[in-house]
Amino acid sequence: MKFSFANPTAIHFGQGQISAIATAIPTDAKVLVVYGGGSIKKNGVYDQVVTSLANHQWEEFSGVEPNPTKETLDKAVAIVKERGIDFLLAVGGGSVIDGTKYIAAAAHYDGDGWDIMTGSHQVQSAVKLGAILTLPATGSESNSGAVVTRLATQDKLAFLSPHVYPQFAVLDPDSMKTLPERQLKNGLVDAWVHICEQYLTLPTGAMVQDGYAEALLKNLLILGADYDNNDDDAWRANLMWSANQALNGLIGTGVPQDWATHMIGHEITALYGVDHARSLAIVQPSLLRNQIDYKKAKLEQMGRNVFGIDGDDVATRTIDAIEAFYQSLGVATQLQDYGTTKENAIDAVVGQLQGHGFTKLGENQSIDLDVTRAILEKAVA
Repeated sequence: MKFSFANPTAIHFGQGQISAIATAIPTDAKVLVVYGGGSIKKNGVYDQVVTSLANHQWEEFSGVEPNPTKETLDKAVAIVKERGIDFLLAVGGGSVIDGTKYIAAAAHYDGDGWDIMTGSHQVQSAVKLGAILTLPATGSESNSGAVVTRLATQDKLAFLSPHVYPQFAVLDPDSMKTLPERQLKNGLVDAWVHICEQYLTLPTGAMVQDGYAEALLKNLLILGADYDNNDDDAWRANLMWSANQALNGLIGTGVPQDWATHMIGHEITALYGVDHARSLAIVQPSLLRNQIDYKKAKLEQMGRNVFGIDGDDVATRTIDAIEAFYQSLGVATQLQDYGTTKENAIDAVVGQLQGHGFTKLGENQSIDLDVTRAILEKAVA
């Protein structure tokens, strides 16, 4: 292991913590509150934000979609530039927070913000931002990454920059109380795959990272098995904190990472509108079976330490257990509704990956376009 690790985001966790933004945001800042479709006005979060910003100058921008689009976000970028906004407050789930990171970076760039997503512009600075998390899943509230879609071309790309770490994140489990069942289950699956992308690679002897990843995976298994009690305060708090820890950078330090499931899943979402988490559940089991020779040792470790599997063929049974976990939540593990033939759907996904330059994926770079096609043959119904 050799790494440098720092996470600058201050976490305000627990019930009633939205009030912390009153002092976390400088009172002389010009604030833009960014949110999605308006659910925060139904669950009491918006009212708490208004109260907490009583001594601030602020305005709002709404309408950020699930899988936020460049087309919508660029409207907010224009507002930030025109009105001298110097602090952004994202109120929502990972999509709103990701979108706000794009706004923060693009507002400090004179060119087309999409240059940030393609990597032709490296972010040098960004508007300061904070986050109030309402949907635990992505960990975006305390990491440096964001994923944005360009509708015009059905491109879904990611960028990373230390300049878009939120200054703070508020994690109040009460904000989850009115979430639809689909979104809660998506949160479980999304957090699970985030952990796997950093853990299911190859043995490195990284005891802290492996042990912490296994503890988080066991948390999610317990929460999934106890899903009927999702209205319990402790259930909500444990999901919110587990999802945050899954992608705040700690378990991925100094170890190989995969992310092939995400790269393929992004294309499925961009093309067919599949929920992000559900695209991951579609891709991952087939990918793991295809890559079992590379991942066998870590699959066996996961089987023993997370699922309690012993005996023969542990790696294969572990993949089966992962797929059964998704299915126990009612989450499909094959792409079924794509409005065309299976062959055309596979061609479309592979074509998008090729167009984006994602021709060798995984920790071993062993997933080329032919291997991706073989994975999709099993993942597409």
